[in-house]
Amino acid sequence: MSRQTMSFALPDAMREYIDQRVASGHYGNTSEYIRDLVRRDQEEQAKKRLRDLIEEGLASGPGRRRTQADDRELRSIARGDID
Repeated sequence: MSRQTMSFALPDAMREYIDQRVASGHYGNTSEYIRDLVRRDQEEQAKKRLRDLIEEGLASGPGRRRTQADDRELRSIARGDID
């Protein structure tokens, strides 16, 4: 895994808060804390995407039974035969 360094400015109050979180023992260092925040945000965005897809599906109207033709089409898409 490649590691890259980022540098950014924070207000004193935010820096103090981060330092307190690290000092509490929940995180080994500032980088661990920031990585945890990013992971949590990624998880939240994935959940939001799933909720949006569910809402889109529910709004699309009543469901219908899948046919053999549907199954063939899905297999073709999975194989990359069609887009």
